[in-house]
Amino acid sequence: SYGGEDGLPIYSRNQLLEINLMQNLNFFYVSAFWLLFTLLFTTIIVRAPFGLFLKATKHNPERVKAVGVNPRKIQIIAFVLSGVITGLAGALYTDLNRFVSPSVLGWQMSGELIVFIILGGAGRVFGPVIGAAFFVFFEQVFGSITEHWQIFLGFIILISLLFTNGGIIGFLSKEIK
Repeated sequence: SYGGEDGLPIYSRNQLLEINLMQNLNFFYVSAFWLLFTLLFTTIIVRAPFGLFLKATKHNPERVKAVGVNPRKIQIIAFVLSGVITGLAGALYTDLNRFVSPSVLGWQMSGELIVFIILGGAGRVFGPVIGAAFFVFFEQVFGSITEHWQIFLGFIILISLLFTNGGIIGFLSKEIK
């Protein structure tokens, strides 16, 4: 198979220094490292002055411009950082599956990512991680019971949108207070 709509098989994983990523445990450690690094990096950015400018640019770019900061520059930097993180995730995903296909670029994959964000909590650094963990757990538990587990997930998403502010993290932080 040479690619195209059938996809492209990748027979071996990338090599990282002297670490053999063909061993699943090594690949897990490398992926976990990049996840933790990305979460730490994102948390630092959000709490830095750049994060404040980013939030301000989202809500009112004219005010940011009035303070003397170029909102377009802030948006471009955020776009580039997002692209770097997404590219890293895509590289890890391709290495994990050792196969790349146009179906990965379909709306179903994007939809799953949006579900992760909604479930975990939009606008929160750890929200998508919590949402993804809940999604996988829910799929494993209810997927073994019925093949229509997405219907129940849909109800949970509706409840999350209607009654919680900020997904699972927002619900838990409200319950803890």
